Amino acid sequence: MEALPWVARIIAQGARRGEGARPSPRHDRCARLGATHRMQGRATLDEITFHTLLHRPGTLVDVGAHDGLITVPLARLPGSRVLAFEPLPPAFARLQAALREAFGDAPAHVECHAAALGDQAGEITLAMPVLDGVAQEQWASTAKDYAAHLSARVSVQRFAVPLKRLDDFAITDLTALKVDAEGAEYEILRGARETLTRCRPVITLEVEERHREGSTWAVPAYLDALGYDVLFELRGEWFPMGALDRPTMQRASPDPSVFEASDPYVFVFYALPREHAAAMLARLRTAA
Repeated sequence: MEALPWVARIIAQGARRGEGARPSPRHDRCARLGATHRMQGRATLDEITFHTLLHRPGTLVDVGAHDGLITVPLARLPGSRVLAFEPLPPAFARLQAALREAFGDAPAHVECHAAALGDQAGEITLAMPVLDGVAQEQWASTAKDYAAHLSARVSVQRFAVPLKRLDDFAITDLTALKVDAEGAEYEILRGARETLTRCRPVITLEVEERHREGSTWAVPAYLDALGYDVLFELRGEWFPMGALDRPTMQRASPDPSVFEASDPYVFVFYALPREHAAAMLARLRTAA
């Protein structure tokens, strides 16, 4: 199946934005972990391409939007309305700046929320490790406090942030969901159960054992119970979660001062509503 013209255009725009750009904390993370996600010189599918290829007009939600690396491309998709959630204050400021730069002003079809998502509403602590005096924004988490890793090199900065449930937004046309929450994925999905059941969006998630032990079992199991097929892509091939060999495909230290990971390091997962999974997967394979 040949990509629609706007699909090719969006993917090309995303590629061009990465050329000569000044690295941000989020881009540094993508470059570091993306290197472990390339096998035999062939890059695996990225989340922007996945959401572009399977795009349907409606509401798209970016959880853990950080500085807009994925928010901006989602907002460029035709007929899209985007809700972006980012609880870390400095990242939220860069998210707003990125949207203004991309659209010339704050776009009316994008709502930015300085909040975390979970399975209840209220307030929660966001813990961010600081390594050798440098904030490790990509490790900021509401699911852990990093107390076990405090050292002469590692300290922790904490923020009290609003906590919301996606179900409380009563979205009726959610077509895509992206989650990057450093261990809080399970609670986010629990707080979105009604929305997922009603709208059946496609989902991308970053899920890592180093951030929360057992999460690569619990999160797919929860989605399976909601009627989703959860897969990962490697070397251009698609695999079910049962093919994930955690000791060789998800080996990484939970210590923010240790930079070591297995090769490959598989941490991005794709969830397709089971009733449409075969057709969607066929489209992804054709576009590869």
